[in-house]
Amino acid sequence: MASSSACRACKRALQQHTSSFAQATTRRSTAPSSSSLRRPFSLASRTAQQSQSPSQSAHAEAPTSPAKLDYPLSAQQAQRTAPGNAYASASAGGPSHATMSQVIAQGLHGRAGDSTETYVAYGGTEMLFRECARQADYRVEKDSEGDAPKTAKGEDLGVGEGWWYEGLGLTPTFNTWAQITFLHMYILTTHIRKFPKEHAPAWHQHLLDHFFYEAENRMVIYHNMQARGIRNRYLQDLFIQWRGVMAAYDEGLVKGDAVLAAALWRNIWKAEEINATGLAAVVSYLRREINRLEQITISDFTSGQITFGGPEQEEAVVAEESPQLSEPFTATESEHTEEAKN
Repeated sequence: MASSSACRACKRALQQHTSSFAQATTRRSTAPSSSSLRRPFSLASRTAQQSQSPSQSAHAEAPTSPAKLDYPLSAQQAQRTAPGNAYASASAGGPSHATMSQVIAQGLHGRAGDSTETYVAYGGTEMLFRECARQADYRVEKDSEGDAPKTAKGEDLGVGEGWWYEGLGLTPTFNTWAQITFLHMYILTTHIRKFPKEHAPAWHQHLLDHFFYEAENRMVIYHNMQARGIRNRYLQDLFIQWRGVMAAYDEGLVKGDAVLAAALWRNIWKAEEINATGLAAVVSYLRREINRLEQITISDFTSGQITFGGPEQEEAVVAEESPQLSEPFTATESEHTEEAKN
C-alpha cells in the first residue's frame, strides 16, 4: 500500500514538473526578441564581469530566469560549431574535451585558487604533449593478416614523414617516436621547472601521464600488445628511459655541446653510425628551443599555445665554418696537443 501511494506521489510530482517546464518554454518562445536576450552567456563573459570594478559588479544585473540564460537552439548550435569556439563539439571539427575542460578550469581558477590547478595542468599539458608527439608521428601499415613489417632487429616498421625521418634518415619505429617525443618533453620540462614549487609537480606529472596514455594506446593499436603484463613491462622500461634522458640532457646543457651530442647520439640514434651534420643540427635545435621558451609568457605556455620550430632550420647554421678553425693554435693549445699525442 505504501508503495502504491509513493508511486502516485511520484506521478503527481512528475506531472507538476512537466507542466512547469512547459510553461517556462512557452514564456521563452513568446518573449520579445532582443539582442540582450540573445547574447551568449559564456565563461568568457563571466571572466570579463569579474575584471570589472566592485561598484560595476555590484550593479550588474544577475540572471533571474532561464529566459535570460538561453537563446534559440539554432544559435546555440551555430556557436558550438563555429571555428575557434572553445565549446565546439569534436564531431564538428572543434577543439577537444581537453580544450573545453581547460577553458572552464581557467575561468574558475581565479575563484577557487589552487583547487583547480590540477584541471588547468591536465588540459594544458595534454595540448603541449600533442605538440611533442606529432613531431615524429608515424603509422603502421599491416598486411591482410594484421602483421606489421619488421626491421632487422625485430621492431615493427612504420611509415613516417618529416625531417626526422626523411632528413635524418631515422627508422620510423615506436622507439624512435618515443625518444623524439622525450626530447620535446624535455624542452618543456626545462620551462616547467621555473613554476612555483606548489604548481610544478602537477604539470610534470600530467605531462608524463599523457605520454604513457598515448604510448600504451599505440602498443595496442599499432603493435598488437594485448597482454597488459607485457605493456606494463614496456611502460616501466620507458619510465627508466625518461629518467635517463633528463639526467643525460641536463648534463649536456651544463658541460657543453660535445656531452649533449653524445647523449642525443645514445638515445635517438642508439649509438649507431650517423651523419655528424644531422647530430649537430639537433644539438643546435635543442638549445634554440630552450632559449625560445624563455621569451614565452606563462599564459601562452599554460594554455598550450606552444609550437616547435623545424630543426631543419639549423642545418644552415651548423654548415657555416667556425672562425676559430682558421686561427692558429696558441702555445698552451699546442702543448696540450703534444701531450695528447704522447
